[in-house]
Amino acid sequence: MQLTPRQQNVLRATVRHYVSTAEPVGSKSLAKGYNLRVSSATIRSVMSVLEDSGLLYQPHTSAGRIPSDSGYRAYVNELMTPSEPLTRRMETTLNQRIGWQGQAIEALLQESAQILASLSGYIALVTMPQLDEPKIKHLQLVRVSDRQLLLLVVFDVYSNHSILLPLPRQSDRPLNEVGSADSDSISLEEIDRELQVLSNFLTEQLRGGVLNDVVLDWSDLDLAFQRYISGLQQGMVDLARRSRVNPATQILVSGLAEVLDQPEFAERSQVRSLVQLLEDGRDQLWPLISTARLAGETDALVGAEISNNRRLRIWIGTENPVAPMQTCALVTSLYGSAPGPVGSLGVLGPTRMLYENAVAAVEAAANHLTEAVSSTLQLGEQLTPEG
Repeated sequence: MQLTPRQQNVLRATVRHYVSTAEPVGSKSLAKGYNLRVSSATIRSVMSVLEDSGLLYQPHTSAGRIPSDSGYRAYVNELMTPSEPLTRRMETTLNQRIGWQGQAIEALLQESAQILASLSGYIALVTMPQLDEPKIKHLQLVRVSDRQLLLLVVFDVYSNHSILLPLPRQSDRPLNEVGSADSDSISLEEIDRELQVLSNFLTEQLRGGVLNDVVLDWSDLDLAFQRYISGLQQGMVDLARRSRVNPATQILVSGLAEVLDQPEFAERSQVRSLVQLLEDGRDQLWPLISTARLAGETDALVGAEISNNRRLRIWIGTENPVAPMQTCALVTSLYGSAPGPVGSLGVLGPTRMLYENAVAAVEAAANHLTEAVSSTLQLGEQLTPEG
């Protein structure tokens, strides 16, 4: 529906009044409290048209009207301007409280989440930066005892993974040309030399690759090294499995207490559902807040995107596919710059949200973290995998 200027003014005033009071809005309240320059009868007529269009509704026959999810969507997309005072306040607070140089990424993000929750008045959600799968930089095999060796894989993102493997026994050495095992004993020094040769081979073969996609061509190895193959192959599989991180555990949450006083959460069942989602249901949250949707992995709700800002998403009420969030609004934005690490942050609150403030706070925090993450990684800070 294309709104006329008068309809826009009435919808804007209705949303703002309801957000402020949490009470159904009547025409007399709008005529008295807002400079609409029309009579209450005219306002009542316009509100009736907006109701017929699905932008407002009456919770009870004798009550005033409140915005529907579609009404909030029209307001956000067409009538809202982010709050400049809150933008400046967020920028000032972030600059004063977060000096990112030398600060670990997770600590920086946790502090940012607390500030975002405090200044917006809503629950803050921040994801750890999501990198492309780390590339292998170096592999090293080291004998740690006469029965075990250590496989160490170093990646290009200042992280490494390691796993202990059994050291093949001498009886596992290959048969010689006459069909008997090599009778010459092998010293620990010779084993160390073999492991160094293998380390060089593995590094040459796998440098720049991804651990989950390891493919080795063993044909260039001498027969003497074949006894290591099965152990290394299994070790690579186990290491890849162990190094995988469930991304949903990388959502940092702050400010639950900020929204519990809102009348929308007066019912204990609603609070319980929301708390359970934040504590145990982050797998459901992840597709909504993560960066994956921009790559087409999760693009179920085109309406959640604000057309003039591809970094920003707003999910309102029933647009949320997760049931406990269908009385809530979620405002998210990306931070970081591709091809470097990119993460997401956002605020979660009732649909009766002060969207001007929520958007301003999220955008200011996203801009700050974009610069902070870039500066921190330039200093070589190691990304922590836990969320």
